[in-house]
Amino acid sequence: QVQLAESGGGLVQAGGSLRLSCAASGRTFRTYAMGWFRQAPGKEREFVATISGSGISTSYADSVKGRFTVSRDNAKNTAYLQMNSLNPEDTAVYYCAAAQSYGSQVPSQYWYWGQGTQVTVSS
Repeated sequence: QVQLAESGGGLVQAGGSLRLSCAASGRTFRTYAMGWFRQAPGKEREFVATISGSGISTSYADSVKGRFTVSRDNAKNTAYLQMNSLNPEDTAVYYCAAAQSYGSQVPSQYWYWGQGTQVTVSS
């Protein structure tokens, strides 16, 4: 069992930056791939980024590639999402999630989820 808790969301102007954190419980954090997803009002939850358990491999949605960076610190049981050059289309609730294997962009492949953190980008 893994419990996840996101933090770091907030209100930012277009062009600004935020860093989200995802703190995980348990001693098996390094065995899980971590993913970031987001959900805007009236829209389906969409994939943002994922990182392998070792942190060596990463993958991004085309909409955030070059602007967002996913990372993790296994010693701190924490994953991060650095978001730069934010625009209003990035406004959503952001979720972190844990999966047994790396590479999936499908929410159903992720076993554990955080409660989400709101990111609002004003124009």
